Amino acid sequence: MRKLKRSEVLRVIDGESWNYTNRKKTDTLSRIPLLPSALEIMERYQENPQCQRDDRVLPVLSNQKMNAYLKEIADLSGISRMLTFHIASHTFATTVTLNNGVPI
Repeated sequence: MRKLKRSEVLRVIDGESWNYTNRKKTDTLSRIPLLPSALEIMERYQENPQCQRDDRVLPVLSNQKMNAYLKEIADLSGISRMLTFHIASHTFATTVTLNNGVPI
């Protein structure tokens, strides 16, 4: 999320939007389809000054601040498990992406 750049989001011939980026470890091109709900969220931040300045899709908080917000959400939701951004990213990968046909 922190690394997602506006310049890496492309609309292809069929009208769908994809994220094209090189993987750090292997330096191979990765093509990731962007779901409609993700595109809606991205549109909310098109005019955000931080996003425009840094060529980013989303304004990203520090990991520490993000985890503090997740803890607050867990408390308000009655979730007893400690939530972290790391856990959230794994949950996203195993639920949202797999259910939409995106290979891990």
